[in-house]
Parts: sequence; structure tokens; C-alpha cells
Amino acid sequence: MPEETILSRIKSPADLKQLTYPEMTALCGEIRDFLIQTVSQTGGHLSSNLGVVELTVALHKVFDTPLDRLVWDVGHQCYPHKLLTGRMEQFHTLRQENGLGGFPRPSESEYDTFIAGHSSTSISAANGMAKAKTLAGEDGYVVAIIGDGALTGGLAYEGLSNAGRSKDKLVVVLNDNRMSISRNVGFVARYLANLRAKPRYVRFKNAFGNFLSHIPLLGKGLYNCLIRVKTKLKQAVYKNSSMFEQMGFHYLGPIDGHDLKDLTRAMETAKKINRPVLLHVETIKGKGYTFAAESPDRYHGVGKFDVETGQAPESAPSFSTTFGECLCRLAKDDPEICAITAAMKTGTCLQDFSLLYPERFFDVGIAEGHAVTFSSGLACGGILPVFAVYSTFLQRSYDQILNDTSIIGNHIVLAIDRAGIVPDDGETHQGIFDVPFLTTIPHVTIYAPFNFAELEINLKQALYDVKGIAAVRYPKGGELPCPAGYVPNFKPYTYLRSGKKAVLLITYGRIFANVLSAAKELLRQGLPVSVLKLTRIHPLDEECVQIARRYSHVLFFEEGSRRGGIGEYLGSRLMAERFSGSYRVRAIEDFLTTCSTASTNFSSGYTGISRRRAESAMRDAFRSGRKITMRPSSVV
Repeated sequence: MPEETILSRIKSPADLKQLTYPEMTALCGEIRDFLIQTVSQTGGHLSSNLGVVELTVALHKVFDTPLDRLVWDVGHQCYPHKLLTGRMEQFHTLRQENGLGGFPRPSESEYDTFIAGHSSTSISAANGMAKAKTLAGEDGYVVAIIGDGALTGGLAYEGLSNAGRSKDKLVVVLNDNRMSISRNVGFVARYLANLRAKPRYVRFKNAFGNFLSHIPLLGKGLYNCLIRVKTKLKQAVYKNSSMFEQMGFHYLGPIDGHDLKDLTRAMETAKKINRPVLLHVETIKGKGYTFAAESPDRYHGVGKFDVETGQAPESAPSFSTTFGECLCRLAKDDPEICAITAAMKTGTCLQDFSLLYPERFFDVGIAEGHAVTFSSGLACGGILPVFAVYSTFLQRSYDQILNDTSIIGNHIVLAIDRAGIVPDDGETHQGIFDVPFLTTIPHVTIYAPFNFAELEINLKQALYDVKGIAAVRYPKGGELPCPAGYVPNFKPYTYLRSGKKAVLLITYGRIFANVLSAAKELLRQGLPVSVLKLTRIHPLDEECVQIARRYSHVLFFEEGSRRGGIGEYLGSRLMAERFSGSYRVRAIEDFLTTCSTASTNFSSGYTGISRRRAESAMRDAFRSGRKITMRPSSVV
């Protein structure tokens, strides 16, 4: 029988509370070993989780969860939290269909209080939860854990500004892993931080303040004088404390985020302070695994890798790498091209661009709204800005796209990565909503390339053939095999006619390969199926409407939201044209949870529509005599 570990005995935080400090230290080592071994097989966020092990253990040691509520910002730091709250045995299912989510998920556990796939949200959410406790007369604390660059997001400061004015039992833990804020000025700061974090210091300070206040005539003046001196000293020693205290927080720190005794002592102190507290904790991202500690960005989000060497299997070319290479080539000949990222240089494959053209590369931090308005400002000066961003994060900049760019008529390019289904990361990271919200904005042109060659063509079109906002959306991973005889072109659509005008299949993007393959199979079986492939999906070419009108049965396959999608739009156009045939849309009806990579992986890429599913839908349509119907499907 395998030897029992401390980690295997932890079924809930109640078990953790019984451990001694040496046992907790050993537990931290076991958690790190477990994470490294498991994530090397499942993929996931590694370096950020290795950095918060002691912090997570201390949180569950000191606070009474789930009565006390933990709100994780950038929820990819929640793996140790999941292990300590009874989910170790399920951890091998991480980021898999019907398995554990890669982020906190309230439907998964009572210990997960808020879904946190996007950054900078924890303080606002925790502020609301703490206020709700106060209004309901409930006991307990709410703790927001923020860091890993999330403090660069404007929403974090909005939350801090509002939360600091409250009188609720709110603790904000700032996990400073050198991704966002400056460091303190040395050993004096650390000594004083440790002193101020001791509960007995807080008790003495309060008692001494009360003593001075009761001295006749001189007491109040002495107390105010000491407060002023203390404030000046803190401002000299701590670079960050002044800002937080100006917002109304009691500042504690910086604390060594890997010292369990210091952490627990500081948290106990925070519980005794009757106003919002900001606990500044310093951690090392990737701690405990040499490769991750030396290259935290590389191991931030990883696929499978070899634990001994740190090496992942050689990756195939992807849409992201193709985009990065193409943009570099175009920028070589055009000095007006600039690239913008929101803290995703590596994820969007702009690292080469940043090295080749550093003066034209801008990382604005986790600030997608600012990135769009900054791009619009560049455009005002005659620059060609390309903002590379994941589809799910572009959602945060709707207002800036509409009011700061579209209304003015400025020309910017949105390179929308991870568009469509993103299998691993669950509800918050699916790229299925960019089309619906972008098509509501005037002066937006959207391209959806099928393969790498079309991506390069569409990027050139977006830069030089479009006025206003141009969006090029492309999926995670690689391309599917190009169908025989298909040649990428600059046209807004490609019409592949079979002969008889019976069934027409319309689609766009990478799934075109599977759809065309299914159509050819049905043709071999004597079913006349034609295919209309869209490349410029918005504005829709008028000729596409006229082509569809000529068919008895029309099916639209879309790897995105049905509501507001291109399929729904085409359906409304056909109805206006008094289309008399049947029309169906197969798309995503609701939020999409973690998908199975096994069911969506086709050689080098992901897609949500297999050839088998496409064949089945077309057979259905061929037999059906129904009129226009918008047929939804939660799984396309």
C-alpha cells in the first residue's frame, strides 16, 4: 500500500486546523509535488499556483471557511485551495469535461464563492459580500486575494476606493509576486512589518492610544502628534502603504508569503482590526520547481510536460504563432504598424515583435478597455495599431470600441485570439460572444479565416482594405487539413455548388474543413449538398443572401453564440426576403463549460463540429420539410 501523506488526510479545512507548523510545512511540500506531477499530465496554470501554496494553507488555517468567504482574483491561483477543500481525488480531471474547473466554480463546491476567470474582480465582489454580511447581521470575514498582475486592472482600484470607506469585516490580501507593484526598501521595512503584524502590538497600540486620549489637556495633542510622526515614517519606509491607507485601509506588510508563522500571525492581526485591512504578501511565482521559478511566464499556462526536463512536446504551428510571424513581416515593410497587448505578450505570440520593434510594442497591463482607447489614440496620429487579445477578454472593452473608436471613425485592427470554442478553461474563457457584440457596433468589419493562409490574407485586408474597425478572429491551436481543390482567396465568400439546389450548408472559420468533408460524403451517397463558406462574416455580402434563397433547405453551422450570431442574422434576412424553405441554425445556446479535448481535437486543432455531426444534421435537414427554424444546441 502506498504511504499515507498529510495531503491525503486533508478532506476539509477542519483537518488542516489540527496540524502543527512542522506538519503544515511538510504539507506545503506535498502540495507542490502533487501539483507538478498532476499538471504535467493535465496541463493548466502551474507557476502561479506554486507561488500561493503557503498563503492558501495559512488562509484556511486562520479563517473559518466556508463561513468566512475567500474570493480569488485571477482564479487560476485556486489549485491549492481546491486540494484543501476536499477535491484531491478528483484533481486528475482538472480542465476536462465533467471534471474540475480550472477556476473557482460555486456550483462545484461551497468553498468556491465567486467565479473568477477574468482579473481584477475580487475586491469589488468581496466588498459586496462583506456588505451583505453586515446587512444580514451575519458573522464572519470576507477575504479577497488579488495579485499576479491583477492590480494593473482599473476595476481593482474602483473596488479599493469603495471598499476602504466601509466598516465591514473585509481583508484584502495582495499577493505581490513581482508582477505588478514595487518592492519595499529593505530590512527595516520587513522588521517593522513583522512587528506591526503581531496581535500583541495591535492590542498595545489600542491600549496606549486610549491611555493618551484620557490624559487631561495634553493627551489628545500627544496622540495626534504621534500619529503624524508614525504616518511620515511609514511613508518613508513603505512605498505602497500610503496609497492604500489613503483609500481607508489599514496596511499590514510586506510579509514573507512563504513563512507560515508570519502569515498566520499577520492574518490573526487582520482579524482584530475593526476596519478593512490590506495585507501585503510577497511570494515567488513558480516556487518549488526550478524551471517554473526561472521562467514563470513560460509555466504560467502549460500543456503536458516532462517533469524531469521541464520540456513539453514540440508544438505544431498555430493560428497564434502564424499571426505573430505575419505581423512581424508586415511591420518590417510598414513602420506605422504597432502592436498592443494587455499582459498577454506570450499568449498572443507577440514576443518576437517586441524584440524586433520594441519602440512599436506596447504592453498596457490587464487593461483591455485602455488598450482599445490607446489604440484609437494612436490611430488619431496616423499609426496602424493592432491590438492582439483573447476573445473572452475583449468583452471588457465594448464601451471603448463603441464610444472611443467607432463613433470617431478611427481605424484599428483587433486580432481576436481564442475565438470560438476553447476546450480547457471553462465558462469564462470561451470565445463565443465576440461576434454578437461586435456586430451591434457600426463600422466594424469581421473576418474569420479558415486556415493559416487565409489568416495572413485577412490580416492584410484588415490593415489596408478597411476603414473603421477591422477584426480578424481565429481559434486556439492549429489548422485542419485543407480540402482538396480549395484555394484561399481575397473574396468575402466561397460558393461550392454541387448541381441541384436542394441542401445548402453555410459556415465559417476552421470548422469549414469538417463541414466540407461531410458534404462530400453525402454527395457520394447521392445527396446533393452545396457549401457556402464565409470569410468576411460581417458585413455579410448581399449575394450570400441571394444564394441561400435559391435552396429548399439551408443549414448554418456556427462555433459561437446563436443569439446575435451570423446564422441568426442571415435567418432574419431570409425571412425579410420571404424565403419559403427550411432554415436551421446549429450553434451554442448557453454558456459552454469545459469541453472534452478528446471529442473536439482534430489532429492539430480544436473544433466543436465534427464531420459526423455535420452529416447527421444535413441528413435531418434533407428529410425535413419544415420552414424557417432557429434550432439551438448547447453543444454544437
